[in-house]
Amino acid sequence: MLSQDITAPRIVVLASGNGSNLQTLIEATRRPEFPGSVVAVGCNRPHAFALERAAQAGIETFVVDHTQFDSRAEFDTALRAEIDRHTPNLLVLAGFMRILTTEFVRTYHGIMLNIHPSLLPKYPGLNTHQRALDAGDDIHGVSIHFVTEDLDGGPVIAQAEVLVAPGDTADSLADKVREKEHLLYPIVVRWFCEGRLQLSGDTVQFDGEPMPRPFYLKD
Repeated sequence: MLSQDITAPRIVVLASGNGSNLQTLIEATRRPEFPGSVVAVGCNRPHAFALERAAQAGIETFVVDHTQFDSRAEFDTALRAEIDRHTPNLLVLAGFMRILTTEFVRTYHGIMLNIHPSLLPKYPGLNTHQRALDAGDDIHGVSIHFVTEDLDGGPVIAQAEVLVAPGDTADSLADKVREKEHLLYPIVVRWFCEGRLQLSGDTVQFDGEPMPRPFYLKD
């Protein structure tokens, strides 16, 4: 069972790759005034550098290798068992590159956050930077949202924009967006840990009131 006590929130982070957002969360939560802590980091890839980042910070890690399971449902069942062993108050997806089953998402309804490199609802899924360039967008960015059964379709909490400059490539745009990710994710995680942020049905509530629109940072 999940812990519902958010006075000292326990955070589990799931990642698949380099873990740069994980690193910013580790650094943020290590500050004495931060109202929560990362208690475990899980990966679906046994050689992900995110595991090394967690180990260097003295944080417990676990691996549930998706290639060892015959179905997505079996993988999710094993992943849930590892997550629940740490009784989290908050589950943070930080570059976790797996599509999760409906049952998994429902298990963590209201306590699972994801970060996505676009200004949702634009460009759910992959290759967001190239898609923004191909569309001729002047503005691109990042969104943080509660996870629901719709892929990258959960209620958006916060967004930050970047300006698309002439000559930008997918890589240069990714670098710009990543800077905003590192700024915004710790802020939203802190709000949740402070008890200021909740999901009521499909509505984001902030300080007990429905949030009329996502928090938005302009470039």
